[in-house]
Amino acid sequence: MQQLTTRMKEFKRSPISGLLFALVHLAAAVTVFVLLFLIFYILYHGIPNLTLPGLFAWEYDSKNVSMMPAIINTVIMTVLSLAMAVPLGIFSAIYLVEYSRKGNKLVKVIRITAETLSGIPSIVYGLFGYILFVITLGWGYTLLSGAITLAIMILPLIIRTTEEALIAVPDSFREGSFGLGAGKLRTVFKIVLPSAVPGILAGVILAIGRIVGESAALIFTAGTNPAVPDSLFASTRTLSVHMYALLSEGLYTPQAYATAVVLLVVVIGINALSGAVAKKLSSKR
Repeated sequence: MQQLTTRMKEFKRSPISGLLFALVHLAAAVTVFVLLFLIFYILYHGIPNLTLPGLFAWEYDSKNVSMMPAIINTVIMTVLSLAMAVPLGIFSAIYLVEYSRKGNKLVKVIRITAETLSGIPSIVYGLFGYILFVITLGWGYTLLSGAITLAIMILPLIIRTTEEALIAVPDSFREGSFGLGAGKLRTVFKIVLPSAVPGILAGVILAIGRIVGESAALIFTAGTNPAVPDSLFASTRTLSVHMYALLSEGLYTPQAYATAVVLLVVVIGINALSGAVAKKLSSKR
C-alpha cells in the first residue's frame, strides 16, 4: 500500500510517467486477454470433436481422418531437423564468440546475415527447398526435403541464441580456467558451454515451437501424404499441415479444430518440459 502511495505521488509530479505506466499495464492486459481468448476458443470448438478411436487410429482414411500419423510425423520431423541444426548452430556460435577475432568484419557480416534470415517468412524457405531439393536434386516431396528445409530455417535462431548465451558467461570463468592450466578447447567445452546450457536450451525450445507449428515450408517440400513414411524419401505431413489440409478441403472443419487442440497441447507440453529441464540445469549450475 505504501509503495502504491509513493507511485501515485510520483505520477502526480510527472503525468507522462503515469500515462506510460497505464499504457504498459493496458498492453499487458490486452495481450493476456487475447491469449486466453484464443486458447478458450480452440478448446471450446475442439474438445467436443476429439472422438476415440477415430481421430487417433493408426492409419488415416477419409472416414476417420486420423491425426495419429501426423503426430508421429511431427516427432520424426522435429528430431531430424534438430539433429541437423543444433550441432551446426552451436559450433558456429562457439566459433563466433570464442575463436573469432574481435572486430572481425566477416563475423559482423555473419551476425547481420543470421539476424536477417531469422526474419524471412517461412514460405520463402519453402520455395527455396522446393527449388533446390524437390526439383533440382530430384528428391520430390519427401521427409528429408522437409527436414533439411526446417533445419536451414531454424539455424539462424539457434546461432543467435547460443551466441548470446555464450556471451553472457562471465569472463572470470574463462580466466579462472586458463589460470588453472586448462587449454582453450577444454575451457570452452568444460566451463563455458555447460554454463550456457540454459540459454542454449531456450533457443532450442523456440526452434521446436517453430518446427511443430510450421506448415508453409513443409507443404512445398514434404508434401501432404497422411501416412507414416517408411523411408527418408517418402512424402508425409505433420500436425500443422494436417490441420491445414482438413480446413482447405472444407469437409472436416470439426476434425481440424480437434487437431488444433492436440497441436496446442503438444506445444505447451514441449515448452513446459523444456522449461523444467532448463530450470533444473540452472539450479545445478
